[in-house]
This record gives sequence, C-alpha cells and structure tokens, in this order.
Amino acid sequence: MKRKEKLNRIYLILLSLFVVMLGYGILLPTLPYYTERLALKDNLDTELINFHIGMLTSIYPLFQLLFVIVWGKLSDKYGRKPLIVIGLIGFVVMNLLTGLATSLTMLYIARIVGGIFTSSVIPVSNAYLSDITSEKRRTKIMAWSGVAISSGLIFGPVLGGFLSQTNLHFKFSIGVFHLDRFSVPFILAALLGFVVVLIIGKWLKNTEIKRRIASKGNKFSFSLSTYFIVLLLLSFVMQFVVTLFETVFSIYGKDELAFTSNQVGIGFMLCGSVMAVLQPVFATYGEKILTSKQQIILGLLISGVSLIVFPFVNNELNVYLMIILFAAGGAMVTPNLLSAVSLISKENTGRNISIQSSTNSIGQILGPVLGTWLIAGGFYYPFIIAGVSVLGAMGLVYFLKTQDKEVDENLLADQHKKL
Repeated sequence: MKRKEKLNRIYLILLSLFVVMLGYGILLPTLPYYTERLALKDNLDTELINFHIGMLTSIYPLFQLLFVIVWGKLSDKYGRKPLIVIGLIGFVVMNLLTGLATSLTMLYIARIVGGIFTSSVIPVSNAYLSDITSEKRRTKIMAWSGVAISSGLIFGPVLGGFLSQTNLHFKFSIGVFHLDRFSVPFILAALLGFVVVLIIGKWLKNTEIKRRIASKGNKFSFSLSTYFIVLLLLSFVMQFVVTLFETVFSIYGKDELAFTSNQVGIGFMLCGSVMAVLQPVFATYGEKILTSKQQIILGLLISGVSLIVFPFVNNELNVYLMIILFAAGGAMVTPNLLSAVSLISKENTGRNISIQSSTNSIGQILGPVLGTWLIAGGFYYPFIIAGVSVLGAMGLVYFLKTQDKEVDENLLADQHKKL
C-alpha cells in the first residue's frame, strides 16, 4: 500500500472517531436540561428527573458493552468498513431521534440505538488502524486515535452548550416528532454524521478479510493474575468516578450553581482538554521524573482530593480549577494503567486490553446510576464518596508493587531456564 493511500485511510478513520465522540460530547451538558423538559412534558414527578438522567447516561454504555463483541466478530468476517458504516448510520439515527424526541420513551430508544450501533465504530476503527499499520508504528497511530476521541470530547460539550442557548424561535411538529431550538445541536450532529457516512462509503476501502483459524488449545479459558486483577480494579475505579463526576456535575451545575448549559459545557471542555494534552505528556516524559507507580499514586491523590473539595466551592473559577485538577490527576493514572496492561503479555495484549475495556464499561454503567442515587441525600455525597473511593484505591498500588516484583522474578526465572 502506498504511503499516500495509507494516510488517506488513516485520516478517514480518525474523522469517523472524531464525529462519533463529538456527538457524545454534545449531549453531556444538555442532557439534564433536555431530560427535565421532556419529564415535565410527560407530567412525571420532578423528584424522578435525576433518576432518569442517571439511567439515560448508563443505558448507552450498557448496550455498548452488550454488542461490542458482536461487532468485533462480524468485522473479522466481513471486513471493517461495512461495520464502521453501519455504526455511523446508527449514530445519525440516534441524533435524529434525540433531537426530535417528544417524550422520555423516545429519548431512551435513541440512547439504546446509539449504544448498540456506535459500539462498532471505536473498536472496529482501531482494528482497521491496526490492520494497515506495522507493529513499529502502531503505538503512534493509536495515540492519534486517542487524540481524535479526546478532540470530540473537547469540542462536543462546547458546541452542545452554545447551540442549546441560541435565541432561535421556531417550532414544527410532525406526528410524534417535534423540532425546535433544543433540537439544533443534535440535528447538526446527525448532519455531520451523514456527511461522514457518504465520505467513508465512497473513499474508504475495506480491509482484507483474514480467516483466523485459532487452535483448539487457545479457546477463551484463562486465569487472571493478582497483578492483572489489581490493574482492572484501578481501571474500574477511575472510569466509575469519571462517569459519576460527568453525570453529577451536569446536574449540580444546573440545580445548585445555576449554570447555563454553556457554562456546564465549558467545564466538560476543560476536563477533556486537560486529559487530551496531559495524557501523552505524562505517558512520554512522566517516567523521567516519577516511576509509573508513583504517577498512579500521585494522580489518584490529586483526583481524590479535588473531588472531596469540589462541592465546597461555588465560585465559577474555583469550580473550573477543581475540574482541571481532577482531570490532571486522571491524566497521570490512565495511560500508566493502559501501558501496564499491555505489557503483561506479548501474546495476549489484545485480549487483555479488551478485558480492561469491558471493565471500564461496567464503571461507566454504575457511575451515573450511583451518582444520581446519592444526589437525593445532598449534592456533596456523590463527590465526597467518589473522592474517598479514589483515595482508597491508592492502597491497591501496594499490591501492584508486590505483584510487579513477582512478575519481574518470573521473567528472570524464565530467562535463566532458557540459558
């Protein structure tokens, strides 16, 4: 494959990743306001609004978790391109249903459709990138995939917050569908998704379908080492806390701080920007100053303390400062956990990362549900409990050190046997 053709394919894949995450980001600051509007329209008890916000946030990663393996197997059988196109079409449908929704039921259907179909785009796109790049350049390409995803999370909340605050005054009703100014961000996301579907359909070439015949002895039966289990627990805690924070902050900003969706969007933009910029920085240069375990401990400490302090500040600038600190702590932890998982086994790197990804999805499902449930007792509860959970996770690093020594000793023993 020529270099120019390969670059064009990479750019098209990165474009699809960016648009899907842009759509996800657009909903983050607007979901509480949109849910409240539809709940009041359905004459639901106002006390149930936060419950529905949590469920609508959780149902998306739940269906992603259920369908991600299905899409992966289908992409191995039919090639990557058809599955990416199907995922993008599902993304368009999700945003149209969200933008035109006239009831909470329609919003739930939109989120389920989105969870099912968008779960094909990110893993299958990464598999496509893996297919067309050499092992030597794979880490660099996967880093660019991370940049595309983070960029969507940076611009999406700002765009969603800004467009939902427009002074446009129009209303159109077509059967069960309704179009007004609240629909604007989602209709825009649907249009962008449709354009990308056309571009991908026309210019992206399908990958060669590889028939991988696994030996009978390599079936899905394995045991997890304590070292790996500790890494998975740390990954779960971080993802659980991040999604809990995302859900609760949007409600907290609306109800307690009286923030507009635009101000909430700025908070999410800052969080995404800090993580996008600092993750590659810590991953590249962090070990020159601190070991990976020291970075994990420090990152957990910074994130935990910032979460505990968060509900006690109400000045807008201080709120944004706490968000920046929380994101900086997360940026120190996440790349080190991913790196540690990828280094456990050369033969099973893909499998191990998939297990970590599934663990993250469980955290994404539980975080919003528990967060919105804790809000009933007071806004400070979810933040403090999340902060204490992160600080408690620091204790797991002790076991990580112990197991790390065992792993090193096992590697040395294997080398001596070979000699």
